[in-house]
Amino acid sequence: MLPNVIVKAGAEKFMRRMVRFAGLGAEAGFRLTVTTGGCSGYSAEFTVEGTPRDGDEVLPVGDLNVFLPAESRLLLEGVTIDFADTPSASGLSFHNPNAGACGCSSSSGTSAQPPGVATVDISAIRRT
Repeated sequence: MLPNVIVKAGAEKFMRRMVRFAGLGAEAGFRLTVTTGGCSGYSAEFTVEGTPRDGDEVLPVGDLNVFLPAESRLLLEGVTIDFADTPSASGLSFHNPNAGACGCSSSSGTSAQPPGVATVDISAIRRT
């Protein structure tokens, strides 16, 4: 079952560019693997792949295919995916309005992400 997830225009544009530049054909898609971890609650990796893997479901975002494995579908329920481009980092960001605040000391200070927000740096890109 596909999650109730919002993909903002900036994230869609980034995903679409990655798929287009990979040159893998019309059936290619952006595979997003999300796991639990870290203060934000999320750790994510993504690849551009020619076809979905066994167990993946395809989330259509316009004419873009986003391949989601089962564990990612569960974690993305209610999440908004966007693209952040700041002087210090660029990448996908995930906002879960239902996530609680982090209890560790590393999140204190003004530079910390708001509760439930994770960022995936573009250096995580891999082509398979």
